[in-house]
Amino acid sequence: MKAILATALVLLSTYALAEDDALVAETKRKALEIPPKLLAMVQEEINNGNLDGAIAACRDKAPKMAAAASQATGWEIRRVSLKNRNPKATPDDWERAALHDFDRRAAMGESLATIEKSEIITIDGKRTLRYMKALPSQQICLGCHGKSEQLSLEVKAKLKDLYPADQAIGYSDGQIRGALTVKRQL
Repeated sequence: MKAILATALVLLSTYALAEDDALVAETKRKALEIPPKLLAMVQEEINNGNLDGAIAACRDKAPKMAAAASQATGWEIRRVSLKNRNPKATPDDWERAALHDFDRRAAMGESLATIEKSEIITIDGKRTLRYMKALPSQQICLGCHGKSEQLSLEVKAKLKDLYPADQAIGYSDGQIRGALTVKRQL
């Protein structure tokens, strides 16, 4: 009888893990559609010589894209950073711990392309999938997020006007700028 119960528990546990893996895969697939679209919008604005449009893409269009994805899925999807520009991008405790871990993993030489975290936790008595994917700075980002001496006077003035408490500068190519984060009630 003990062997039957043990086998049943192993089977149930295996099924639950497979189900959780499927949920994570679905979450990643939908959430990770956002960053390439944002980069394409920013690149288009830069190619057109429209720096204000590039800033607006990050400031206005990215949150709208995340809000639309959130509305379509019923999940909370947003970008966060330890050095945020937008006060709405302040990480919660789980996200902050994950971002610190991401920085540690990057310092240990892990590829930024693989740095992510997923976990199923309980929030307010409900099973909730938390997922985060590191977003590294790319060359395209450095015109607004690079080192202060690299930013144009025009960009500095615009950022100071839009974000008086801006912390999101000083990055170099390939540094973790922040993360895409998802909170999904199951």
